[in-house]
Amino acid sequence: MIKVLLNGCNGKMGKVVTSSVKSFSDIEIVAGVDKSGDQLDNYPVFQSIKDCTVPVDVIIDFSRADAIYDLVDYCKGNNSSLIVCSTGFSEEQLKFINESAKEIPIFRSANMSIGINVLSAVLKKVSPYLYNDFDIEIVEKHHNQKVDAPSGTAILLADVIKDSLESEPPYIYGREGSSKRSKGEIGIHAIRGGNIVGDHEVIFAGAGEVLEFNHKAISREVFAQGALKAAVFMKDKKIGLYNMDDMINLNNI
Repeated sequence: MIKVLLNGCNGKMGKVVTSSVKSFSDIEIVAGVDKSGDQLDNYPVFQSIKDCTVPVDVIIDFSRADAIYDLVDYCKGNNSSLIVCSTGFSEEQLKFINESAKEIPIFRSANMSIGINVLSAVLKKVSPYLYNDFDIEIVEKHHNQKVDAPSGTAILLADVIKDSLESEPPYIYGREGSSKRSKGEIGIHAIRGGNIVGDHEVIFAGAGEVLEFNHKAISREVFAQGALKAAVFMKDKKIGLYNMDDMINLNNI
């Protein structure tokens, strides 16, 4: 049985993970961390990861970017793996994650959806063929409580496109002013409203034709399922940095 600590257990995603774990016979959530300390299910909840006294194999983190330091410290001291599902990390925090993966097993993805990661693999293949003749724009939509913009997934998709190219296209975040669009740039736009779970659209606009790649998250359960599958994947993994490509083997697409 894989023993999981759920960081951010009382948040929107934490509650969905708690509900979704019932379909995994080999995973048990044995503890949670939430600043409220309220126990909403049958596992103990601590206000801080530093207060946790329950042995765990894996931490699933759906909280805030600034929690990463305490989570890594806990994993180092307790021989646990870390699954990072939060977004909005600074360059310094991303560097910290990469360096920490030299000491503990870390799984990080900006989006835990299988579909988004399949889309990423497709974009990696098609972008080199389209880039020279098509303008690229990315539009993401999320609920009005999301704190980071643009979304980590939008940046993930832009990075996938950029990394597939020989050039280094600049990112343009939103548009204003009176200047024309520069050739080669990637536009990234964020929309916040209502309770939109997560929509992402990648547009390749050419002369006389447009290709659109869309992903719509209908329910938060898709992210919870991905995180729990990652917990199974990370069981007994050696020190290193892992992602969705490693888990679902998309390199052959």
